[in-house]
Amino acid sequence: MINKLKLKNFLNIYNLNYKYQYNNKINLYLIRNGLNKNLIKNLSNNIYVYFFIYKFKIYSLKFLNIFKLPDWSFFECPNINYDNIIYYSSILKDSNLLLYLKTNLNINFLDTILIKNNSIDVIFDSISILHTTQYFLKKLGIIFLSLFDVILKYPLLIKKYLGTVVSYKDNFFANINSIIFSEGSFCYIAKYIKCNFNLSTYFKTNSYDFAQFERTLLIASEFSYVGYLEGCTALMYKESQLHIAIVEIIVKNYGYVKYYTLQNWYRGDYLGNGGLYNFTTKRGICFYFSKLDWIQIELGSIITWKYPSTILKGNYSISNFYSISFLSNIQIADTGSKIYHIGSYTKSYIISKSISLNKSLNIFRGLVYIKPSAYRSYNYTECSSLIFGNNSLTITIPYVKNYNNTSVIKQEAFISKIEILYLFLLMQRGLNISDSISLIIIGFCSSIYNKLPFELNLEIPILFSLKVQDILK
Repeated sequence: MINKLKLKNFLNIYNLNYKYQYNNKINLYLIRNGLNKNLIKNLSNNIYVYFFIYKFKIYSLKFLNIFKLPDWSFFECPNINYDNIIYYSSILKDSNLLLYLKTNLNINFLDTILIKNNSIDVIFDSISILHTTQYFLKKLGIIFLSLFDVILKYPLLIKKYLGTVVSYKDNFFANINSIIFSEGSFCYIAKYIKCNFNLSTYFKTNSYDFAQFERTLLIASEFSYVGYLEGCTALMYKESQLHIAIVEIIVKNYGYVKYYTLQNWYRGDYLGNGGLYNFTTKRGICFYFSKLDWIQIELGSIITWKYPSTILKGNYSISNFYSISFLSNIQIADTGSKIYHIGSYTKSYIISKSISLNKSLNIFRGLVYIKPSAYRSYNYTECSSLIFGNNSLTITIPYVKNYNNTSVIKQEAFISKIEILYLFLLMQRGLNISDSISLIIIGFCSSIYNKLPFELNLEIPILFSLKVQDILK
């Protein structure tokens, strides 16, 4: 059993309350330049060792002017000066890194308690600074390393899979990431291997006026299983930060991947100053009898554009998407999922729950595309929204294409508000206004966050309660 003290420490690992903002006294090496060939050279520590990556980035750069910023959303994305942001930030050798880890990331507790059920990669700005149990994992047939370690040690794997799911030609943000990605996580699960503990990556942006460009590549071989968690936080600054990422997942025959995300970037102040812009492209491909689950919790960032999608290429493949988007103040989230049914007898489920408080804007976009080859395929989409406040707004935009008359698509949408009557009933039972709203929201979302592993399942109700308390101050 975990005692109360350990549980308290446990709940503080992934998220540090901005009320207790700390300053990091760390010397950093920074690269600030425009999107050009010189920037790519500066980012390439050794062009000859990583020559094929260098060529990949240079070739991506040629397509930069072809793409433009998406203009189909309900809001205008602020202009980003790509010539004036920090593209790379790494820790210098003379920095007191060990002290920082112990004091702010609680590494001592992490090693003694969580290491039994997790393998963790910590990415600080542009580099990986901590990786646990990698040698133990290798003996089990699992490669879990930072991306550039894998480029050095297993270049053939990177050459084979990099960019096969999300191409540099895919969209504006995917192209930018392909030009200047600096770090990320790589996971390879060998054939017949069932990973009974979670692999985790923690992303943290620390530097002022910084842009993080990480890339995650996950391959699950035949008859394998893995659960992967990612968590992210950012420091509080008056100026905004930028996060542009790519996640590629390949699930081979009879493989199964669960991909969990807890996104808690800094969301800016009440006036909209600061906050992180989060533009992420996530996509997986499933082959014969394989399965991919997306489970995500969206709490932070001032602007979020993210649509985890799955290509169901193999017959009998399955994909599930479960999402909670909890916004407040003037946060904006344009999220959803895309499912492409190519193989026969494929199934997909999209379950989304959004909560909009104050002046927030919550947009759900769902795309279900069933091709003529997808014989007897099935999709069910359910979008539920909860609003509180006169100025909050929620929007649902379903988009369906079904080119096979043997396939079935079902969709439901539900929007409601937090009724005063419900609050009155709970307050009559002794709860205050903050606890009453929190209880309604937690009950509304419980069917999704209960799918999270134990480490995160404990944390979500507390995060929701803290966010409501912060709003009602």
